[in-house]
Amino acid sequence: MRALAGLAAAALGVVLLINAVASVQVVIALAGAGSAVAGGSLLLGRGLPGRDRAAEQAAWPRWLDRAAGVLLVALGVTVVAWRVASVRVLAVLLATGLVVSGIAAIVRAVRGSVAERVAGGLFGGASVAAGLFVLVWPKLSLFLVGLLIGAWLVLTGLTQVVRAARGPRQQGADDVSPARRRLRRWARVAGSAVALLVAVVLLGATALLYRGDPRVAPDAFYTPPQAVPSQPGRLIRSEPMTKGVPTGLRAWRILYTTTNGGGEPQVASGTVLALANLPAGPRPVLSIAHGTVGIVPRCAPSLSATPFSGDPSAPVNQMVAAGWVAVTSDYAGLGTAGPHGYLVGPDAAHNVLDAQRAAKEIDGLDLSPRTVVWGHSQGGHTALWTGILAPGYAPEIDLLGVVAMAPAADLPALAEGIKATTMGKVISAYIAQSWADYYPQLRLGTMVTPGYGRIVRSIAERCAGTLGDALPSAATATQLSQEIFRPDQINGEAGELLRANTPTGHINAPLLLAQGTADGLVLPGEQRAYVAARCAAGQAIDFREYPGRTHLSLVETGSPLTPELVKWTNARLAGEPPTPTC
Repeated sequence: MRALAGLAAAALGVVLLINAVASVQVVIALAGAGSAVAGGSLLLGRGLPGRDRAAEQAAWPRWLDRAAGVLLVALGVTVVAWRVASVRVLAVLLATGLVVSGIAAIVRAVRGSVAERVAGGLFGGASVAAGLFVLVWPKLSLFLVGLLIGAWLVLTGLTQVVRAARGPRQQGADDVSPARRRLRRWARVAGSAVALLVAVVLLGATALLYRGDPRVAPDAFYTPPQAVPSQPGRLIRSEPMTKGVPTGLRAWRILYTTTNGGGEPQVASGTVLALANLPAGPRPVLSIAHGTVGIVPRCAPSLSATPFSGDPSAPVNQMVAAGWVAVTSDYAGLGTAGPHGYLVGPDAAHNVLDAQRAAKEIDGLDLSPRTVVWGHSQGGHTALWTGILAPGYAPEIDLLGVVAMAPAADLPALAEGIKATTMGKVISAYIAQSWADYYPQLRLGTMVTPGYGRIVRSIAERCAGTLGDALPSAATATQLSQEIFRPDQINGEAGELLRANTPTGHINAPLLLAQGTADGLVLPGEQRAYVAARCAAGQAIDFREYPGRTHLSLVETGSPLTPELVKWTNARLAGEPPTPTC
């Protein structure tokens, strides 16, 4: 029986090692089955290899082996039977077991020799630290535990087979010399020290990763006075910027009045970038709609240490050096008090148009109404909405063209297509938290997967535009085994709002839409379908695809889009006819 149990344990260990990268459910089921078999091995006889029975009999009574065997069998059966349990619930159980076993190891070590006390204390500390690590990295921990359990099952199973074959008289370790016993004890001390060191390093790396971006909260500049102009597009205040301004250029940050999509008054902030010595006469305006940076006030681009370095900075700086003036809205709720309506198209479009209106009031800056709008990602979505709403909301602006680069155009398709990916979960968290704060009819608890509310709030508090915040947000998202939104939400109330914020209105100005074919966030197939639908509705579009370009590399320095973007924009200023592909 002992030999058969050993063979079964070894076979399960091999299967678990082979399938450690399979689905979480498979790993959990195999680990549970392995736990039950290992428990059976303990009940049949001492299943842990390398046990010095003579030295440990006082510190580890036989009844503890039986109790541990029963516990392992019960745990294994429970895990296999409880297949619907979430990864986080199972991680909590695993973490609890590690912490309890660590404490037990420390208590048990008190009864042993000096070497055993040291080894027990170190191993107990490592177990407690590992338990904390499991709580932070549940999916990764289950994968690692799967590998460890697989290796342990193989070793345990083969040891049982060998001991069964050697016979009962040779299974003890009573004939081991004292020198060898001492060597084994101090080998365990060394192993326990290594285990503790690894656990502490993992926890330290986790703490370093999750410390986040140290960017300070918005200063007094972003707080409007009690009395502000009632008209949208009026400058409240401006001040020169020196931080991160490219050589030869000058910049201002601005605070101005605007409205949301429903016409209710708001206050937003932004930046203006121009040549230090502008040529005489009104200057054409490059209106920039920025991409996703986050949804809380401290994420505003104007607060960044490098406010003018984000992509597509290379073509923007090139256009400004040629005499254009770049105006960028932070959007209401970024910089200024929230909530920020993330991917709420009409709000962002009003913010962009009013930033240009307000920039005209800066002393010494002569702006022409001739304007081209650029936007990437979230900004591409905003650029499309700006093209739709500009004639009615700001008819004095002469919109020469609209450029949408990898735009988040079809929001329902976007939400469905990326819901299971890491960045898709971050974007979904932004949408869920922002819309729960923005739309009074929505509640976070009813939109997101049960138990995910705290996680969504944690991701939403971090900025996407900085590495210090983006990494912990992505790390958190990797540990989520389910999508952010409940399955019924994309087709429910939230889905209706996704459709309402999809830019399907007509754009009178020439429109360039650029897309990378290797984009894993705004999927190329979905973009093609959006373009086809808009073309069928009569919208003229110059649609260009860039092979091998991802969501970010499409607009980075050196992208083939850069020279085409500059040429297309200058052609609009020169009055050349557009060349739509549909």
